[in-house]
Amino acid sequence: MGKDLYKKIEENDIETGNYLPIVEEFYSIQGEGYHAGKPSYFIRVGGCDIACHFCDTKISWIKNIHKKVSVKDIIKNVTETTAKSVVVTGGEPTMYNLELLTAEINKNSIESFLETSGAYPITGQWDWICLSPKQQKHPLSENLPLANELKVVISTEKDFQWAEKWRKHVNKNCKLFLQPEFSCFDSIIGKIVEYTKKNPVWNISLQIHKFMRIP
Repeated sequence: MGKDLYKKIEENDIETGNYLPIVEEFYSIQGEGYHAGKPSYFIRVGGCDIACHFCDTKISWIKNIHKKVSVKDIIKNVTETTAKSVVVTGGEPTMYNLELLTAEINKNSIESFLETSGAYPITGQWDWICLSPKQQKHPLSENLPLANELKVVISTEKDFQWAEKWRKHVNKNCKLFLQPEFSCFDSIIGKIVEYTKKNPVWNISLQIHKFMRIP
């Protein structure tokens, strides 16, 4: 079988969602947002063209360097743990077809949580969608009403305006979080506290896994 044919088969497997480029998988504690503190199995998908300057997993940006793993093997890894929830993150996971992955997660009576910028169409059936909009590539309007949680990273005072822009477009039941960008935590956390006190529709999300020094 020629190299080109192998490549074609591989691309088809990715398109159908049977395989995904995986950066890492691990069982840990959800460290941020509404479900902070919950034991969860993390699936980090490779590939992202948004490239946030504060991203702490830049290795996830290039999708072609990561191993293509079958959904069957991913689910096997999940079910070998005691996890009752799975967090699919990236990179930007919605660059891929996630129908099969979510179907298999849900078939095993495990909750499926998505972390996304919302810049691509969302596929799959999710128990929880966390939308974290990025300025480099705005969320699609079709994704805004789907968000269960809006989590906005704050690194400067201008980011509060950015957060309010998207708050107006999510559904009324969406949970609202402001999260300090970790590298400037000391300089920004006080401003976030004061802003939240004045605007109590918002809550504060901390990356507690970093304080606990766990993955």
